[in-house]
Amino acid sequence: MKKMTCKQLGGACDLEFTANTFDEMAALSKQHGMEMFQKKDADHLKAMGAMQALMESPEKMKEWFEDKRKEFESLPHID
Repeated sequence: MKKMTCKQLGGACDLEFTANTFDEMAALSKQHGMEMFQKKDADHLKAMGAMQALMESPEKMKEWFEDKRKEFESLPHID
């Protein structure tokens, strides 16, 4: 298992996610993002706006995603 925070994944808070793979981590982050969107959390909405701007460039989005995958892979395993 590895641990990343919402902020590390482009979000707005220090909520920690734990997962065995980056894909699992991304799914947890996405689920959290949807919950914060439904709650209309201002900080998360701002972070989502930045992500939407990034998505306008598929190349930049791919680069961001791969950077996050590399960051995940470099993290130590936790129990």
